[in-house]
Amino acid sequence: MFRHKGKTRTLSHNLKIASLLSFVAGIVNVAGFLAVQRLTTNVTGHFAFFVDEIFKLNFWQGFIYFLYIFFFFLGSFASNLIVEITTKTSDRLIYIIPTIIESLILFFLAVFGQILISHNPNLLACSLLFAMGLQNSLVTTISNATVRTTHLTGLFTDLGIELSQLFFYKQKDQKDKLYSSIKLRLTIITFFFLGGLLGGILYSTLKLYVLAIAATVLIIGIVYDDLKLKLIMKNRSHNDENKNGSSTA
Repeated sequence: MFRHKGKTRTLSHNLKIASLLSFVAGIVNVAGFLAVQRLTTNVTGHFAFFVDEIFKLNFWQGFIYFLYIFFFFLGSFASNLIVEITTKTSDRLIYIIPTIIESLILFFLAVFGQILISHNPNLLACSLLFAMGLQNSLVTTISNATVRTTHLTGLFTDLGIELSQLFFYKQKDQKDKLYSSIKLRLTIITFFFLGGLLGGILYSTLKLYVLAIAATVLIIGIVYDDLKLKLIMKNRSHNDENKNGSSTA
């Protein structure tokens, strides 16, 4: 799910990581908006507000919107920097470090988020945007830009294009590729919606503690991937031993 990168990834890998990370993004999106009335998984709207405030000469408020954009960018920058550095030492750490950082941010905000709402809501928004920048950059890098999970505008655009192409693509290989892509888009949209729905339902009782659920989902994903890798390596080692034993005999 996480550990395969680029051409080694299959549709199954992308579907798994898309469902997990879009579910997390859905929770963060709704929880962040209900907490501070700010979009915390993308920056498209913030750029429009930034320009609007600058034209109104409200430079301080414009600077706040610039910070939202910058922290999403900073998260993306930090994520890829970590990936490039860890690639030189261990491929297994490529996804682990950015995902753990994101999980720690979400756990921290789950515990201290209510305090930040009262004293510094902009710091809460910036922290969530940084975490989503981390996530979006990581999944974009390891999936070779096939999967994006923190916003839906591009997804609905691509889905509309691909659904229209169904009327024109007649060859089997073209249709199979198109069906796979449509399935991936629908998976991301569905799990983003489910995460948002869960976040909205639980926010009324848990408040920002709902972010702990998102962080836990990320940790479960890391543990699942690590256990699966160990199982695969164990099976390979066992098979190699059997082959060596057979050839010796």
